[in-house]
Amino acid sequence: MTRVVQEGAAQTAAPSSPKTRWLTLRRREQFYRFLFLVPALVYVLLFYAYPIFYNFVMSVEHYTLKTYFNGQAPFVGPDNFSHLINHPDFGTAVSNTFVFTIGSLFFQFTIGLMIAIFFQRKFPLNATLRALILIPWLAPVLVSGAVWVRLLDQDTGVVNFALNSLHITSSNTSWLTDPHLSLISVLIANIWIGIPFNMVILYGGLQAIPGVLYEAASIDGANAWQRFRYITWPLLRPVATVVLLLGLVYTLKVFDVIMSITRGGPANTSQTLNTLAYSLAFTGQLDFGLGAAAGDILILIVLAFGLVYLRYAYRELRTVA
Repeated sequence: MTRVVQEGAAQTAAPSSPKTRWLTLRRREQFYRFLFLVPALVYVLLFYAYPIFYNFVMSVEHYTLKTYFNGQAPFVGPDNFSHLINHPDFGTAVSNTFVFTIGSLFFQFTIGLMIAIFFQRKFPLNATLRALILIPWLAPVLVSGAVWVRLLDQDTGVVNFALNSLHITSSNTSWLTDPHLSLISVLIANIWIGIPFNMVILYGGLQAIPGVLYEAASIDGANAWQRFRYITWPLLRPVATVVLLLGLVYTLKVFDVIMSITRGGPANTSQTLNTLAYSLAFTGQLDFGLGAAAGDILILIVLAFGLVYLRYAYRELRTVA
């Protein structure tokens, strides 16, 4: 009996095998990795997942200012979405969102690409000019909006002064108060703000293209358009795709540009889904449920394009690997 106890004690005191030590170290390493992920996970759950979930809950309830105080919100199911679709400003908001997004993406990308190609040339003050172009992107959006309100002012705006001086128009144009021009006004401002972002990313992509390819094409007699078509664009396309997808997601949720310039007016002619959700929830009847329904629709649209971006990024990673 004593011998059996001694053998068991010896086995217990014996050092663990290398495999056991490796598993222990691996579990410890995984635990430490998880600890580093905890802050980010808490942040995402607290500031993203919970607001989105609560917004969905509000969108299926009759949530008003009275509900906010008494805490009793009747469940209405899809009624808020039905009322939203039948709202007189919903169709205008959807069409404005489409025009605003497509117009912003097209001009931001096209102008940004042209500026990026221009800065590929070496000339004095190249870096200085590139830094100055970043100012619209770095400045707070409210500041940029205030600048454009002054520029587009009917009586004292620089834009009307320039158009009159060049004899393009004979009278001052009501950029901010004309129902036919209000959306164009905020579109111009958003294009101006977004051009630097496109320029910087595309310029970085252009810098990664080997210069020997252009030299070889020039020796073979290729002109500027042929070099762009057969060298620049094919090699820049992965970067361009990422820029367009990120720009699409960002533009769909633009709110501050419109609110700082036209506030969705006049007569809701420059409303988008973002500003319509705000208007329904925080002005007029203060119908938070209806505003949350508009927010849900916008979230689904952004989520769809976000998934497209993630799928493209995953495919690129697999191609590189």
